[in-house]
Formats: sequence, C-alpha cells, structure tokens
Amino acid sequence: MEKKKKLGLVPKLIIGIIVGIIIGKFAPVPVTQVLVTLATLFSAFLKFVIPFIIIGFVTAGIADLATGAGKLLGYTTAIAYGSTLVAGSIAFIVASAIFPSFIDASIQHAGLDPEAGVLKPIFTIPLEPMVDVTAAIVFSFVMGMGISSLRGRGKGQALYDVFNGFQDIVTKTLQTVIIPLLPFYIAGTFANLTHAGTVVQIMSIFWKVYCVVIPLHLIYICCQFIIAGTITGKNPVKMIKNQIPAYLTAVGTQSSAATIPVNVESARKNGVSKQIREFVVPLCATIHLSGSMISLTCFTTAVLMMQNMPHGFAVIFPFIAMLGIAMVAAPGAPGGAVMSALPFLPMVGIPSDGALGSLMIALYITQDSLGTACNVSGDNAIAAVIDKINGSGTKEVGPRDFEDTIEKA
Repeated sequence: MEKKKKLGLVPKLIIGIIVGIIIGKFAPVPVTQVLVTLATLFSAFLKFVIPFIIIGFVTAGIADLATGAGKLLGYTTAIAYGSTLVAGSIAFIVASAIFPSFIDASIQHAGLDPEAGVLKPIFTIPLEPMVDVTAAIVFSFVMGMGISSLRGRGKGQALYDVFNGFQDIVTKTLQTVIIPLLPFYIAGTFANLTHAGTVVQIMSIFWKVYCVVIPLHLIYICCQFIIAGTITGKNPVKMIKNQIPAYLTAVGTQSSAATIPVNVESARKNGVSKQIREFVVPLCATIHLSGSMISLTCFTTAVLMMQNMPHGFAVIFPFIAMLGIAMVAAPGAPGGAVMSALPFLPMVGIPSDGALGSLMIALYITQDSLGTACNVSGDNAIAAVIDKINGSGTKEVGPRDFEDTIEKA
C-alpha cells in the first residue's frame, strides 16, 4: 500500500492564513472570537516554553563546542559568527535603503497593536514562565561554557547528557506540539487582523519584503563562495554548482542537521579534506546562521518601520549580535530559529507574544526552507576556507566517508 504524502508545514501555514482571513471577513464575531481565544491560549503556552527553548538549544549548543580541536574550533566559530553578523548587517542596510519605498507614513501604525481594533479572547489562563528570559540566557551561558570546559578535561559527560536530553525534549515539544499547532495560531491571528481591517495593508507590504529577502539569500551565498574561491584558489562557479544538491535538500527538509550528509558530500566534491569537512560542516550546521539572520533582520526592520518605531543600526545590531548566539543549534528543528528569536524581540521594542509575535512566526516559517538552504551553503564555503588555513590536502575520497564514520562511531 502506497504511503500517503504528508502536507508540509509551509502549505499548512498558507492554508491557515487563508482560512483565518476568510473567518475574519465572513464569520460571525463569536466564531472569530473563539479562534482568537485558542490563539491566545497557544500564545501563553509558547511564552511558557520559550525559556526552555533557550536553555535546551543554547546550553547544548555551547557545550558541543568542546568536540572540536584547538585552533580549528576557534577559527571556525569566529568565521561562522562573523559571517552571521555580516549577513544581518547587510540585510539591515539593504532593508533600510529599500523598505521606505513601500513603507511610508500613510501605512505606519497599521493596526498591528493588539489594542487597535482587534477582538479580545473570551478568557485567558494565567500561565507564567517558570523562569524569565534573561535568567534563562545567563543560566544557558554559564552551564554551556562550564560543561564545555569540563569536557575539554575529560569530565562533565553526565551533565552533557542531561542537557542533550533536555534539548531532545524541547525539540520533541516543538515538533509534536508547537509546530503542528502553528497553523491554528496563525489562523487566529489573521482572523483577528482581518476583523480589525488591517490584513490587506500588512500583506501588501510583506510580499515586497519577500522579494528582497530571497534575492539577498542567493546574493550572499554567491559572495561567500567568491570569497572562499579567492582565498583557496578554487573556481567559485564550480563550488556553487557542487552545492546545489545540498541546497535543494535543505529546502526540502527545512533542517540544517538533516542536510549534513549531503552537505559533507558537496564539500568532498569541492576538494575539502575528509578531516575538515567532517568537522566543519556538522559544527557550522549548528552555529552558522547567515540565511536565518538575513530573514529575521529584514522582517524585524519591516515591522519596526510599520510601527514607526526606532529602527536605526544602534537598535538593530545588538539584536543581531545576540541572535547570532541565541540561535545556536536552533536551525536543527524547522522553525527553531524564529522560536529562539522571539524572546529577544523586546530588545527592539516588539512584544514577543500577541499579534506582532505571531506575525513574525508566520513571515519567517513560510520562507524557513530558503533561509536554511542559505545557512548550509555558507557552511561549505567556510569549510573550504578552514581547509586552506589548516593546510590540508585536497585529495577526493569515497562518497560514503561521512556515513561510514557515523556507522563506526
């Protein structure tokens, strides 16, 4: 019996947006209010889970850095983080130059404020997070760096296993509860925005934002391979061609982690040595977030402009710098990057819950696969540079090296 193909997350979100708009436009107010209530309850649960997402991803991600070796780990981490910061900065510069052409004073304050004409939920549940976001961040850094240090001395394996297990629980919660319920959450939000009469203005702006974000991903990929090709003396066009299978795999899986085997094979074709490709590619799948950063920076800047809120570089860059760390390990789960970013939206003045938070989720996840593909493509450019720094050979070996390594481990 042929197995039925499941509907992907992006089509479900698009259906959720359409259904929400239809309900908000044509359904009786009580029906819309029920949907808004369900979305509000989900928002409360999401706010409760967010500190656990930070602890699960960031602690395990930093602790994993002990698996590297000496200078190579430092070089790889520095280049990956630098690339992420550069990607966010370029996205902000481009957004600041282009977005004012279609986000002007006439559409600022476009009704995204939950108090501006939207329906209130029928009831709410007083569900407060067990720990606040700031405490979760500090705790994650202390534990992550502590475990990493212990592992470097052959200790701390029990703690490492505990936090990796905790990360597995968080990932399972994302995959089985939060991500499946997102379409209903998005439907409730768009039903409310439609009822308030602002959804047309919002959608008329954000399709133009997509037209900026997607080309930015592709341009940044090309720039990374041109730089890598210049440093290594390799043909960047051939490197990009070899990257296509991994790019398409990332588009299909929406996961940097799931793309690792294909990405390692792309690195092999680019002449990256076995030692380097099997170290750098899996590590960068966790810490290199250029595509995710481009998307989140553009969406955040657009929302700030629509709200006529401060959106200068001094406001955005600390947000970018924090996300470069906080999103560590998050791209391994579809939608993980935006979930990790939600707690830091208040840094730029955007509430992490309610209409604005759910709008950011919807905008990001509908293009998450393209952001992930940009992330993993940059991983191979970094691998080629690290291979050159290490002075490794470029002899190509069998295509199953990475899989064989896993089987032997």
